[in-house]
Amino acid sequence: MNRIFRLISPAPLGVRIRSRECFTYLYRVVMFVGYTPPKRDVQRYLYLFWSCLVFTIAELYAPVGLVLSLIKNFSNFTPGDFFNVLQVTFNVSGATAKTIVVLFLFSRINQMESVLDIMDERLRRDDDRCRIHKAVADSNYIFLVYAIIYGTFLTSAFVIGVFNGHPPWLFYNPLFDWHNGSTRFWLQSILEQIVVSLTGLTLLVSDTYPLIFLVMMRAHIDVLRERIRSLRTDLHKTEAENYDELICCIMDHKLILKCCAIMRPIISGIIFVHFQLVGVVLGVTIINILYFSDFIHGISSIIYLTGILLESFPCCYLSDLLAEDSKDLSNLLAQSNWISAERKYKSTLMIFIQHVQRPIVFVAGIIFPISVNSNIRMARFAFSVMTIVQQMNLADRLKKVTR
Repeated sequence: MNRIFRLISPAPLGVRIRSRECFTYLYRVVMFVGYTPPKRDVQRYLYLFWSCLVFTIAELYAPVGLVLSLIKNFSNFTPGDFFNVLQVTFNVSGATAKTIVVLFLFSRINQMESVLDIMDERLRRDDDRCRIHKAVADSNYIFLVYAIIYGTFLTSAFVIGVFNGHPPWLFYNPLFDWHNGSTRFWLQSILEQIVVSLTGLTLLVSDTYPLIFLVMMRAHIDVLRERIRSLRTDLHKTEAENYDELICCIMDHKLILKCCAIMRPIISGIIFVHFQLVGVVLGVTIINILYFSDFIHGISSIIYLTGILLESFPCCYLSDLLAEDSKDLSNLLAQSNWISAERKYKSTLMIFIQHVQRPIVFVAGIIFPISVNSNIRMARFAFSVMTIVQQMNLADRLKKVTR
């Protein structure tokens, strides 16, 4: 057990840990859902078959099956069942869009890892390695927390559905009717759980990729900040050596910018999809909790609500912190020991300051800055959905229809 979860604790300095290992646990899920086919012939074709099967089940059948269920079984739904299926339908549709973004831009992740390897080779001090080791541990720990929360919701929904005598997700199934016998009921429930579990795994990948990347970038900026603080503090170094240290800081900053530029389209696409759906999903979920859920369904919906908030809020928060960290570099450079430096050093420093004054910013869909403020503005639409339901008195109308 300790060997399986060894990466959630910072490794000692004697162990070589690379920055790319922050994705270790995530890549195990990536390999399972079919994103990384091997190069060998027979294994490659078998793996591609599995990849197509997962995509067909999790990304095509899941949203279509839920939409058809809403259409075909509307008259048989209770209001609680209707809103349970509706809230999942929106999120599953978003999961499909996020997965398409990741699949089309997956080659960029390999490019990003190559840049991370170059950045690791430039780590010279033990303190720098300690920061990277801690970031790797934090990243893998974050992934496990997300996996536990997502898995808890999927398991609770399955158990609640089975105990209430109906399949947990109520997918449309054209092959057989789950009402005809306990065998078909259990077969429908298990098949639905497999479908939603695969969808949950692909959603877990797309939701944690940007978050883990931002954690690692903040660690490398922290390393750069310490290097800037140490500029021209060693009295035994010559002016040429001090200038070389400044050039090293400039190269480190360029590598960080390159890494962010590679990952920017992936992060932009994933968060843009979530921004389009978060308000509606939150609104439907809150309505379901307030008007139609009993105590047990309410607990499951609250876990689901937590998962929805985790899809974007931590990423937006870290994006704000990364922007602040990058802006702070200019202040550190201005406060460094440059007054007695040579003219060549000063002119290079001034150019460097001008470049670092531009913060590292991510934008969702070239429209919305990825920030906490943007996330809150999108989430406010949930209150608009609730207002519409209250003004039209939809809750009471739905309750009367089902009586």
